[in-house]
Amino acid sequence: MATLLFLIASVVAQPLSAQVTNSKYGQADSFRQLDEILPTPTESRLGSGAPGPQYWQQRADYVIQVEIDDEKKHLTGSEKVTYHNKSPHTLRYLWLQLDANIFAPDSDSALTSTAPSLSRISTNSLKRLRTRQAFDGSMTVTKVVDGQGQPLKHTLVKTMMRIDLPAPLEPSESFTFEVDWNYAINNSDLVPGRTGYEDFEKDGNTIYEIAHWFPRLVAYTDYAGWQHKQFLGRGEFTLELGDYELSITVPNDHIVSASGVLQNPDEVLSEAQRQRLETAKNATKPVFIVTPEEAEKNESSKPTGKKTWVFKADNVRDVAFATSRKFIWDAQRHNVEGQSVWAMSFYPKEAEPLWSRYSTHSIIHTLDVYSRYTFPYPYPVAISVNGPVYGMEYPMICFNGPRPEEDKTYSDRTKYGLISVIIHEVGHNYFPMIVNSDERQWTWMDEGLNTFLQYLAEQEWEEKYPSRRGEPKLIVPYMRSSSQVPIMTNSESILQFGNNAYAKPATALNILRESILGRELFDFAFKEYARRWKFKRPTPSDFFRTMEDASGVDLDWFWRGWFYSTDHVDISINKIRLYTLASPDPEVEKGEKKREREEEPKTVPSQRNKDLPKRVDQFPELKDFYNDFDKLDVTENDKKAYEKFLKSLDEDEKELLLEKRNFYIFDFENVGGLVMPIIVECHFEDDTKQILRIPAEIWRHNNQKVSKLFITPKTIESIQIDPHLETADTDVENNHWPRKVIKSRFQLYKEKKSKNEMQKAKSLQKDASKDTQK
Repeated sequence: MATLLFLIASVVAQPLSAQVTNSKYGQADSFRQLDEILPTPTESRLGSGAPGPQYWQQRADYVIQVEIDDEKKHLTGSEKVTYHNKSPHTLRYLWLQLDANIFAPDSDSALTSTAPSLSRISTNSLKRLRTRQAFDGSMTVTKVVDGQGQPLKHTLVKTMMRIDLPAPLEPSESFTFEVDWNYAINNSDLVPGRTGYEDFEKDGNTIYEIAHWFPRLVAYTDYAGWQHKQFLGRGEFTLELGDYELSITVPNDHIVSASGVLQNPDEVLSEAQRQRLETAKNATKPVFIVTPEEAEKNESSKPTGKKTWVFKADNVRDVAFATSRKFIWDAQRHNVEGQSVWAMSFYPKEAEPLWSRYSTHSIIHTLDVYSRYTFPYPYPVAISVNGPVYGMEYPMICFNGPRPEEDKTYSDRTKYGLISVIIHEVGHNYFPMIVNSDERQWTWMDEGLNTFLQYLAEQEWEEKYPSRRGEPKLIVPYMRSSSQVPIMTNSESILQFGNNAYAKPATALNILRESILGRELFDFAFKEYARRWKFKRPTPSDFFRTMEDASGVDLDWFWRGWFYSTDHVDISINKIRLYTLASPDPEVEKGEKKREREEEPKTVPSQRNKDLPKRVDQFPELKDFYNDFDKLDVTENDKKAYEKFLKSLDEDEKELLLEKRNFYIFDFENVGGLVMPIIVECHFEDDTKQILRIPAEIWRHNNQKVSKLFITPKTIESIQIDPHLETADTDVENNHWPRKVIKSRFQLYKEKKSKNEMQKAKSLQKDASKDTQK
């Protein structure tokens, strides 16, 4: 028995490779099913990819008071948390995230950061290096007590804190506790992060964008238990859904934006501002709530006291806020599939004229497009804030950075950068804020899916929108590169983060939609995934299984290749063979063969030997039957055999002899290793074209080389693989038969002799002399 248990343990301990190679055949099994890799289905997570009847997830409700000290750039907070144990498990402790501890000088993030290149460094970069070593923005926890005020034993573990419960928390029970804390807010220019403040030297004011700022319950899940991997900077977070009451105390001339709905507008807004909000409820375009003139006036004033802004956010997994006296505020209420939603933007004058023109429109556009592909946006507000953080998302609010130049001009890159980042960050409300995936483990589940939808939204903004991700041709350089890991890699271990977590999965889904499933099947399955896991916590297996379950198509080969491997697409057309039906009529067939023989190239020796004296000409008696025999001459036996053959045929068989069709065999090679459909465009002699779409399953018996028969009455002049760049094929040169001439251009320049150091010094002396004479 002990031996058996040891053997079982040994088998389980062996990591399951996504690619299994047949040692006899020497090929990876690209169509091997994923059952051995994906978790075994349970009544919590069904084999269909849907939540099961025993699905559960935890919940945490918060009442938070926070105050910003504008002079000291310091945050002080107090929270009351009620944790609901919805699991079937008894818990003896709780884990909380203290993400601000990433800003400790000795944090894992700081200690594990690799050395920059110091051969050449900017002054700002050097300032950041020096400041980062000295700045301590870690969280000081001053109180942890239960609902009756009794101290709770707690242990700090870097960016995590464990609270030991006074008694086991049984299933269906709740536990209430309180935590007080404070920390120094980071200057985003010197200590960059997903949160921080921005100073404006010209007017002496500040914008605060405050995120992952309070102790938050770590997710406890059926698939991993406590998700308390340390926060190193990239792997964001996964949290429990809950209801929030948030009270934010700031200088009384500040305007505050936060997750949720403002509860006390009468106390914090002027009568004019409240009236403008009423007007914006039925507006057809954004309305200023805080006008540019009011914001500029605010900038030159000094606070005379404090104000507390109160917000309520229901069924969210996090809250964030922004505050400044510089904020202009515009808003428009919009109907999103029957749901009334406030679209709001907050920004300083430095963001104009770009933000008032594009921000709120971008929010509304995002809600319209995303809701159509997933589910109606369920929250009452969606907010975009301009500040020091270039792009970061939280429930109902996001931070976005692009601004015009000081002279109010802007490049097309800045304009589209702003629209795209707002689409992306507002889109994160859907993934992962509502479809609550685990970003710390699987970044692609929120970034990749969101980038895919971002591409769809961008393409509905205007014709020829310059999307940076989504089109297969844009991923080719990354797919060719060697410094990459599979998409299914932990967030902190990813190489080329943007390409791996954002661009590659987005491109894969675009290819799946356009070239494998088709739009109708894909859109139905994707919407079903979003519907199933709305306000729930999916894993990759749930996504993979749902897409197959709802589309009715086995896609294991696709997930295996695109998500578990680093293979790339490179399908080559190596050869085309033409077969035509041989005629049984000896007059026709042998005549054709004679013509082919005559057209064969004459070798150089045969040409030069033709005029040499021949012995049989000197001695004719050496000639016999075979000197005049030609095996391609038609004989009486040939004619009789033909007649006999014709008599043996029925009428249908005789018709086959009359068909004039070309039988082409295409020989393909999978150079890149990633199996994909083969899309072939045939160009015929009559200037017509035909596209053949061969499913990826053609590679199932041999994923390295395959041949495909194509029958046509037409004559093929040339063929091209992937003519519309659908598959991210990394080498288009081998996509043509016959091979095409590769065209390029070179530039002509005139050589110039550079100056040596002595010449440069003399030139400086000469310039200095001229300046003195002036």
